[in-house]
Amino acid sequence: MKTKNPYKLLPLIGLIILFSCGEKKQKTNEETPSAGAEVENTPVEKERVKVKTAIAVLRDVEQTANYTANIQADVINKITPATGGRIEKIFVEIGDRVKAGQVLVQMESSNLQQQKTQLANLQLDYSRYSELLKVGGIAQQQVDQIKTQIDVLKAAIKNIEDNTQLRSPIGGIITARNYDNGDVFAQLPVLTVQQLNPLKAVINVSESYFTKVKVGMTVKINLDVYENEDFTGRVSLIYPTIDAATHTFGVEVAINNGNLKVRPGMFGRVTLNLGAKASIVVPDAAVQKQAGANDKYVFTVENGVAKYRKVELGQRLENDYEILSGLRTGEVVVTAGQARLIDGTRVVMIND
Repeated sequence: MKTKNPYKLLPLIGLIILFSCGEKKQKTNEETPSAGAEVENTPVEKERVKVKTAIAVLRDVEQTANYTANIQADVINKITPATGGRIEKIFVEIGDRVKAGQVLVQMESSNLQQQKTQLANLQLDYSRYSELLKVGGIAQQQVDQIKTQIDVLKAAIKNIEDNTQLRSPIGGIITARNYDNGDVFAQLPVLTVQQLNPLKAVINVSESYFTKVKVGMTVKINLDVYENEDFTGRVSLIYPTIDAATHTFGVEVAINNGNLKVRPGMFGRVTLNLGAKASIVVPDAAVQKQAGANDKYVFTVENGVAKYRKVELGQRLENDYEILSGLRTGEVVVTAGQARLIDGTRVVMIND
């Protein structure tokens, strides 16, 4: 029996292996597309951020400027004698209301009495000299000298009287008393009187408003002590120069205080109305604050893309803001959904 030679089968086995590898490679190439091959199932585009928007509109806005001020008396008088002396009697206390011309202080009057006695003697001499002049017993020159002495003494007595009985030159209220009865006057005024009507507030206004503020303008005043009440004043004086350090100028506002509700020293807020101006306005929800800074910004929408826009704010108008710069009329601003936005984010508007 003949034995088969196994080496004769090797070519046949090699062909079978080669065929199998080729078929597997072809199948792998069919399943994995080449780098340049077109892909039928591409990934879905990233979803756009949903936002609500509003239009930046142009409307007339009252231009107001707000300032703080302490209310002051329009006139303050310090009751002081021209010369030193002892205070005999002070007739008023702090808080008393006084009238113009009212006697407030009586100073020591011994010198006044001496001067009045001397005046009385001179007047007697004048009467005797006048009789002698009629009969030729004395020269006219001597009579004239007595008359001059009397006139000088009368003026001196008037001055002494003014500094013995100290009167209030204004109607007002006593706000300071620095002495008691019997004290000797030194440097401080005996009393201080402040006028209560009218009062005034002095504010420092930016030089940019120098041509807009006019004497007689109506001014609104709010006082902390009267939370829900408005008071009215008017511009009474505009200082003629600008402070070079602060670039402001002083303005005095007169306050009619006929009911005496307002008092010197009260803290107030003064609002100047400088007229209407056409300004860009957006909802307050559109305005955002930059974290870690004081910058304000909005997002606008242009061709479906959010754009970061820094803005300068004007006044707060209830639910809106006045925009001084950074926006144009008619631009679309985002009012809701800003938390997911950065500059360049694609958005879709979902306004109701």
